[in-house]
Amino acid sequence: MSKIINHGKTSRTSLKLSMNARLLLYTVTNNASATAGGARFTRDIGVDYSKQILARVTAFTWRNFHQTDPADGENVQRVAFFIIDMDGIGYADNNRIHQLIENYPGDLKREVGGVLYHEMKPIWQWDGNGRNPVGLIEGIADFVRLKANYAPSHWVQPGQGDRCDQGYDITARFLDYCTDLRNGFVADLNKMMRTSFSALYLVDLLGKTVDELWIDYRARKIEQLC
Repeated sequence: MSKIINHGKTSRTSLKLSMNARLLLYTVTNNASATAGGARFTRDIGVDYSKQILARVTAFTWRNFHQTDPADGENVQRVAFFIIDMDGIGYADNNRIHQLIENYPGDLKREVGGVLYHEMKPIWQWDGNGRNPVGLIEGIADFVRLKANYAPSHWVQPGQGDRCDQGYDITARFLDYCTDLRNGFVADLNKMMRTSFSALYLVDLLGKTVDELWIDYRARKIEQLC
């Protein structure tokens, strides 16, 4: 029997999330205006566009985490975005996102958008009361970026990597495979991590251990390449 998808309900949910996302307070501060990167931010992106994409990223993250009600996620009323002069690319802490612009080549809006999809995730993701593995945290962040079609060209290909918990693009690709096995896998995993973390959560959701899933994943991707 074919699965019936209620597109009307899905559209209404997406509209509701988009409207709720726009109700949050977004602030944008350029603390690097004296640098070349800060000047480029002002010229090519600016405050208004930044607030638009912050709202868009928030709504998209909520959809991926199936957080259709405020009680489903963190109680956050304000998200602050800072352009700063620092080492690295970006980081998030206490509902604040910090980003360096200086060394971005090419399409700056796409680069900034991709980083925001990654850095917005920790604001809305449950962290298991600090017990979540760092590799998983960063992997879920890149998974959101992947599903938003903001994966950069330098990412690893599916099946590459040594461990599923290496983080970032390697773990994101693995989580994408797990989502193929169970629709909404990352959202379900996030809900389970609201108060704690256990590797057995994957057994509960997919019926296999992390190691078994990683072996299956690598074998499936190698087979597809042959």
